Amino acid sequence: MSENRRSCIIIGAGISGLLAADTLQREGWDVTVLDKGRGVGGRMATRRLGTGNFDHGAQFFTVRGERFSGLVEGWLESGVATEWTRGFADEQGQPNEDGHPRYRGSEGMTSIPEHIARDLDVRTGERAVRVDGGDGGWDVGCESGSRITGDALVLATPVAQALDLISSGSYTLPDRARRQLEAISYDPCLALMVLLEGPTGVPEPGGMQIKGEPLDWIGDNRRKGISRAPALTVHAGPQWSRSHFEDDEAEVIESMTSLAAARLGTDLAPAVVETSLARWRYSWVTNAHPVPCLIVSDDPPLLFCGDAFGQPKVEGAALSGLAAADHLLGRDAR
Repeated sequence: MSENRRSCIIIGAGISGLLAADTLQREGWDVTVLDKGRGVGGRMATRRLGTGNFDHGAQFFTVRGERFSGLVEGWLESGVATEWTRGFADEQGQPNEDGHPRYRGSEGMTSIPEHIARDLDVRTGERAVRVDGGDGGWDVGCESGSRITGDALVLATPVAQALDLISSGSYTLPDRARRQLEAISYDPCLALMVLLEGPTGVPEPGGMQIKGEPLDWIGDNRRKGISRAPALTVHAGPQWSRSHFEDDEAEVIESMTSLAAARLGTDLAPAVVETSLARWRYSWVTNAHPVPCLIVSDDPPLLFCGDAFGQPKVEGAALSGLAAADHLLGRDAR
């Protein structure tokens, strides 16, 4: 490594961490991204179950600001994203178009983070378990026994996990930063995937945006355009998810299937081929940090980013990762 070439460790391969890594690497940094999961994307997750494909985390994303719009235009041109719809069915199944584009990954939401990660050093299935920091930079120990060193450290995981990790070794997090991070909160989401052998009953365009309790969302991944087989994604609302988060899996699946069937006005049970339940412990940010990333230290550099910083959802997570990279590059956020 040349004397002037800087290095960064990024923990978390969601869109925030990946965009931070991509930006730094384009500016000549050596970047290593670690993630405990089997693949990249975090909650921009697509899973195969039997013959069906399921987006079971984030279902779509919107564009509000100019900088994110530029990113999305690039994804559209590359063919990894596409416009899905300009409105969903409401809780009664009635069309509710508002003219505002909603986008999805072309082959599922994971298409976008996989595209960003294609030229990066991303090590999935690599769980970081200890962080040590000092004047010389950062040293991250992994469950596998490997150790990664870098000048800068960016934590792009859910904040509770990031707090546990930064407290695992010799580094002492300043009290003010700890209070700011501990003020961030999330609601969980129980996400049910149901492979069917017949129609799901979800109206066009393949999504019912309920925004309530006990269900928040019902999506048809075939109508969405990412699955050849009828594949239903059901998200429970935050209150219901919290109340039943630790319940027996079979009971949760039965309850959520019945709730979805009642909402759709059809008996799903005879058509069910296979089911799977995902438990997103950190799904909806309920109390965010007000700025796009938290800069804890510049010597050695330590930053926290993700959808809990600044704006919410996919756009907020993307802008947070870009803001972290901007700071490390010594430029103002654009």
